[in-house]
Amino acid sequence: MTVDSQPASASGPLPNPLPRPDGELEALQRAWRRPRGWRALTVVNNTSIGLLYIGTALLFFLLAGLLALIMRTQLAVPDNPLIGHALYNQLFTMHGTVMMFLFAVPAVEAVAVLLLPNMLGARDLPFPRLSAYAYWAYAIGGLVFFCSIFVGLAPDGGWFMYPPLTSSAYSPALNADLWLLGIGFIEISAIAGAIELAVGILRTRAPGMTLDKMPVYAWVMLVFCGMVIVAFPAVIVATMLLELERAFDMPFFIVERGGAPLLWQHLFWFFGHPEVYIIFLPAAGMVSMIIPAMTGARLVGYPLVVAAVVGTGFLSFGLWVHHMYATGIPELSLSFASAASMAVSVPTAMQVFAWIATIAAAIRLRPLKTPMLFILGFFFTFVLGGLTGVMVAVIPFDLQVHDTYFVVAHLHYVLFGGMVFPLFAAFYYWMPFISTRPLSERLGRWAFWMIFTGFNLAFFPMHFTGLAGMPRRVYTYAESQGWAALNLLSTAGAYLIAAGVLVFLFDLCRRFRPTLGAGAGNVWGAGTLEWLPTDAYGVRSVPFVTSREPLWDQPTLAAEVEAGRHFLPHAPGGLRSTLVTSAVDAQPDYVLPLPGPAWSPLLAALGTAGFFLLLTFKLPMLAGAFGLLAMVSIWRWLWDADTGPDRMEVDIGAGLRLPMACPGSGSHSWWAMVMLVMVCASIFGSLVFSYLFLWTSSPQGWVPAGKGQASGWPWLSAALLVGSAALVAWAGRGLRQDRQSRLRWGVPLAIILLAASVGLDAQAHWRAGLRPQASAYEASVYALVGAQAAFTLFSTLMGVFSVARSLAGRLTSARRACFDSTAMLWHYTVLQGLLSLGLVHGFPRLTG
Repeated sequence: MTVDSQPASASGPLPNPLPRPDGELEALQRAWRRPRGWRALTVVNNTSIGLLYIGTALLFFLLAGLLALIMRTQLAVPDNPLIGHALYNQLFTMHGTVMMFLFAVPAVEAVAVLLLPNMLGARDLPFPRLSAYAYWAYAIGGLVFFCSIFVGLAPDGGWFMYPPLTSSAYSPALNADLWLLGIGFIEISAIAGAIELAVGILRTRAPGMTLDKMPVYAWVMLVFCGMVIVAFPAVIVATMLLELERAFDMPFFIVERGGAPLLWQHLFWFFGHPEVYIIFLPAAGMVSMIIPAMTGARLVGYPLVVAAVVGTGFLSFGLWVHHMYATGIPELSLSFASAASMAVSVPTAMQVFAWIATIAAAIRLRPLKTPMLFILGFFFTFVLGGLTGVMVAVIPFDLQVHDTYFVVAHLHYVLFGGMVFPLFAAFYYWMPFISTRPLSERLGRWAFWMIFTGFNLAFFPMHFTGLAGMPRRVYTYAESQGWAALNLLSTAGAYLIAAGVLVFLFDLCRRFRPTLGAGAGNVWGAGTLEWLPTDAYGVRSVPFVTSREPLWDQPTLAAEVEAGRHFLPHAPGGLRSTLVTSAVDAQPDYVLPLPGPAWSPLLAALGTAGFFLLLTFKLPMLAGAFGLLAMVSIWRWLWDADTGPDRMEVDIGAGLRLPMACPGSGSHSWWAMVMLVMVCASIFGSLVFSYLFLWTSSPQGWVPAGKGQASGWPWLSAALLVGSAALVAWAGRGLRQDRQSRLRWGVPLAIILLAASVGLDAQAHWRAGLRPQASAYEASVYALVGAQAAFTLFSTLMGVFSVARSLAGRLTSARRACFDSTAMLWHYTVLQGLLSLGLVHGFPRLTG
């Protein structure tokens, strides 16, 4: 379907103010009515979830800030007896962990959940219950994790958790286990949110919003999602391997048995350094949205800014060795990392110069408002952090300041300056979008100057304390070392930051009044779609756009949208719905029915959090019960999520009729599964990297003497894998002809073959004499087998779910998204299994 041939109109496809049918608006309001009372916990729409997300992220920001104040109070004077080294270790570990994992990434995801549907002209994100699940998993898991500090179970090995200090030999308590399982679980929540956002950006844009008309913020969040999908699985694998070592003595990081502590750093920083840009890029996207509105000028160099965003995301994956200069890595590798560290400053500088040029392009300067003050503060602090970043990219200089307070100063200038200042600008800028009253300009200026002054007073002196030799992560120091005055200044600055945040919170409590409908309105005169009039259902009708700033170029658009003159001005079948458009040129494709409020996302999050946390406390039976609760809840939410009829077509306006379902590769669920497969491939890639890296650590003893590879069994395992894939493909062809019998017995047989393949491979290794505790090689083999077993389990659960839907009459040739998703994961699992068999059974023979 295309809208190119519609009647000429300045704003949209319907040039005349046609009357809308009676009761249409009431039906829309009824479909999107928000639950009240206890049922408020079942909300799934993006506005409610986004606000909860932002509020929870802000809470973790405050909690981590309190931990920082305690640390700065301890360091205010020499030989301070306020707290001991054990508590200090927990404080700096929790401060870094909470800021990086529980505030920074969730905060930028939260803002995107709140803003993106409206910015794209959609009613909601395509998987509302997935958004709710991701939020509740993050909130429940994060709060339980933080509360560990009150019972002495907080981790104390640093937010980076380097082994061997975090191995069971040096940290036998549960503190490290809580970090490993808790953070791995929270990263899963972040990946779920990224998949949701990416599909929303690609498939739910307003008609006419081609890729070159997307707001820069949408481009930034698309790159953000891609980086999360590729980078975050590495830290999940790292935490899994270390927990396997701690719980089952599998020696991935124990040198005496062929392990390598450096493997942890490679996996962790492959996630950790891209995360700096995962945090920065969304903040930069906010800046690119705020500056044009505050200056009244269009963003200069839009194509170059988009290219810079993509380039930054690409280059950031070459920087992880930047953190490992002092580990003895070969000089050639260090040279590549140093070059990449300098190269990434080029696309970042392109964005900064584009922002400066946009300000300079303003016809006349508007009065300096609070959002712009925070943007200017961001310019100063982030550019200074970038300059010190170039300094630490130089290998000899980094070796001098490594693990000193110079690095602490650089880190905070980049992260606080590059993310927190734009986030506060976003709070003040977008508050009228969601609140009936904007925040106070007078108090906003006070908050800015206190935070800006306090930040530079706190962290600028750390450059000098670092150059003077003060190491990181020490809880006290002697007066004779000469650091007292600079530390006192830093502590005073920290308290000034806290005072500025308190002013902001006071203003927030005094003036923030969330609304079910439109907020205070477009008080800044911005040109993007999030400032259209909204209600509980989002926009009254999905707009047709012709430019990047539709509210500037289509001056009557807001009135037309509110009058229902654009697409989908009703609730087809009484259901919540939004419009799905093509990924490149945003042509109307089909109408997507959206699920409403439900308890299942909350219960699934409780079950998932309970499963991971109870495993930490070595309670496998209770953990299994919570895991079952999670699985049943997820099945429940998926069971009734597909509420649309098979082949119903609806009139969406402008004479267009679209179906309310889309099977195959055009479906939004197909796109989500492609991204999930990318996550799975990244997990497998990290495991393969670990296997090969450990081989480089001890190649002589890689295959222990007398423990050969079983011949014959790998070929049988491979045949079983191929057979299971063939059965699933055969069942899929039958479903296209509505021959349900093929699926109902073909999929169960495929499950048996898939499980048998994993079982035979594991048995072959055991019979060959391999034991996971004996060496890093043997542990790596069983890690790959275990990963295959995990994906086999997931494929089995999805296969059983598909058969159940078939038996219930909910799976047809027109409504086959469930089976298509199962088949895609199934074929990936088979491919991964074949590659794993080739690596484990073939690589030792090649190197032997």
